Amino acid sequence: MGEIVGAGLLAHVPTIVLPEETRKELNEGREISLVPGLRRLRDEVFETLAYDTVVVLDSHWATTVEFVVSAQDRRAGLYTSEELPRGMSRMPYDYPGDPELAHSVAEFAERHGTWITPIDDPFLPVYYATINLWKYLGEGLPAKKWVSIGVCQTGDTEDHLRLGRALADGIAALPDRKVLLIASGALSHTFWPLRQLRAHESSEVTHIRTPEARAADELRIEWLERGDHAQVLRTMPEFLTHKPEARFGHYLMMIGALGEEQCSAAGRAYSAYENSVGTGQMHLWFDRPAGGWTAVPDTEAEVTA
Repeated sequence: MGEIVGAGLLAHVPTIVLPEETRKELNEGREISLVPGLRRLRDEVFETLAYDTVVVLDSHWATTVEFVVSAQDRRAGLYTSEELPRGMSRMPYDYPGDPELAHSVAEFAERHGTWITPIDDPFLPVYYATINLWKYLGEGLPAKKWVSIGVCQTGDTEDHLRLGRALADGIAALPDRKVLLIASGALSHTFWPLRQLRAHESSEVTHIRTPEARAADELRIEWLERGDHAQVLRTMPEFLTHKPEARFGHYLMMIGALGEEQCSAAGRAYSAYENSVGTGQMHLWFDRPAGGWTAVPDTEAEVTA
C-alpha cells in the first residue's frame, strides 16, 4: 500500500532563482529567507526521507474542464517563463515522471465525483511553480520522480478537496509507493500596480498589499503551525476575500489528501513570512504523523453534485 510520507506548502516566487547578488539588490542588501529555507529543506527532508515520487500541486497550471496530471515517462527541456522571461530564461530541467501514479489517481475520479485526466503529451507545458522548486529540491536526485497536477479554474473549494481525496486513494492503491506532496503557491496574492511595484520589492512584510491581507495570512500561518487545518478550512470563505493564489487550490488539494479537518499535522517553518511584490510567501512543512494520516473521506457523490 502506498503512502504519503510528507507534505509542504512552499513558495515558488521567481526571486528564488535569481542570482544572489540580484536578490540582495532587491531586498536592501539582505538575502530573502526563502532561499536558505529551501536549502535546509533539501538537506533535512528531500535528501533524508525514503520516497519515490514528488507530486507538485501547481498553482500556476490552470485547467478548465477537468484536473490534469502529468503522465510522461520523463520531462526534459529548457524552461523560459512567459511571465518573467528576464528572470527565468532557458532553465534546464530533466526528471523522470510517474505515469503509473498519474493513471492510478485518475482511476479514482468517479469515486470522488470529479474529472481527472492523465496526459503524456511531451509538448504539455510545465510551469515555474514546479520547475523553481525542482531546481532546489530535485535537481541532482535523478532517481526521484516528479509529477505535476494543475488547479482547475472552474473548480471551487470542494472540487479541489475531491482531487486531494482521489490523489490519496491513487497513491494508496500502488504497492509500497512513497510520495511527497508539494502545495506550490502563495498565501494572499495581490500584486502592487506596475507604477508602484518597484517600491515594494523588499521581503519585509510591511510591503504586503494590504494590512488586512497580512493579518489574514499571519492568522492562517498560526493555525497551520499548530496543525489546526480544520480552522483553515472552516474560514475559507473569509480567506478568499484576500485572494489567495489560485483560490488556495494548491493547499486544498494537499489537505484533501491528508484528511482535511481530521488532519492535525503541525507545520514546521522553513522560512520567515515574507512579501513578494505584495503577495504573502512562506515555506511550511508537515511531517507524517506517527500514526499516519487520517483516512480521507469517501465522497460517494454524483459528479454533478
